[in-house]
Amino acid sequence: MKVFKVIGNVTLCRSHPGYVGGRLLATEPLENALLGGAAPAAPDLLVVWDDLGAGQDATIAVSDGAEAAQPFRPEWKAVDAYCTAILDAIHIDPQAVQVCRKQENN
Repeated sequence: MKVFKVIGNVTLCRSHPGYVGGRLLATEPLENALLGGAAPAAPDLLVVWDDLGAGQDATIAVSDGAEAAQPFRPEWKAVDAYCTAILDAIHIDPQAVQVCRKQENN
C-alpha cells in the first residue's frame, strides 16, 4: 500500500460498465515528501479507482497491481490502482526514518 495525494479527476466520455458507482482520480505519490525528502519536480501521475469519495487534495492509501482488483471479486473490474482509505493524518517517527536510511546506505 502506498500514500498518494489527489490532484484531480479523470473524465471519460465512455467508460466500462464496471466503472459505475465510482470515479477515477488523478493522484501523485507522497512517499518522498512524507519522509522528509524533496518531492520530484515532475512526479508520476497514477489514475486510481475511488468509490469512497476522496476529494481534491485528499491524502489516500492506494493498493495497486493485482491486489487492486481483489475488493471486487468475484465481479471483474479493470483497475490497476484502488483507493483503499482516505487518510486524516499520518504520523511518522523521525528516528525510525533515520534508522531506515542508515540501513539503506549500508
